[in-house]
Amino acid sequence: MKKITLLLVVAASMIFTSCNVYTHSMREPNVRVELTSADFELSEQFTAEAEITKIFGVDWTRLFGVQEKGTADAVNVASIPVIGNLMVDKAASYAMYTLMKEHPGYDVVVYPQVEKHKKAPLLGTDIYSTTTVKVTARLGKLKQ
Repeated sequence: MKKITLLLVVAASMIFTSCNVYTHSMREPNVRVELTSADFELSEQFTAEAEITKIFGVDWTRLFGVQEKGTADAVNVASIPVIGNLMVDKAASYAMYTLMKEHPGYDVVVYPQVEKHKKAPLLGTDIYSTTTVKVTARLGKLKQ
């Protein structure tokens, strides 16, 4: 009987207690900026490369490696502005980061062309693989 009473007290206390969640939101303004090719100064085509070595599908050097400030490992490579192709490949993003770092003063990567070469010497499996990516693109800066 004591167990049933205890269970009822616990159940009742759980029912009558609650947690409150307060959220505040603000409407985001619908701001749209229209840019045309006349708004940019385009460079000649530049090329950069990046390499990722994975063991058991994990890039251990970037996962546990000491990351210096300002390297592609330490920044969010998704924040590189790209006009054209959407890059979801990390190796291509690292190559674009290298491209932007080697040519300072530019704002965007314009229509990147990606060459990807993957070597998996152990019977074509992902136990050990090396991926080399070469990105060729024009860089653009906004006219003032």
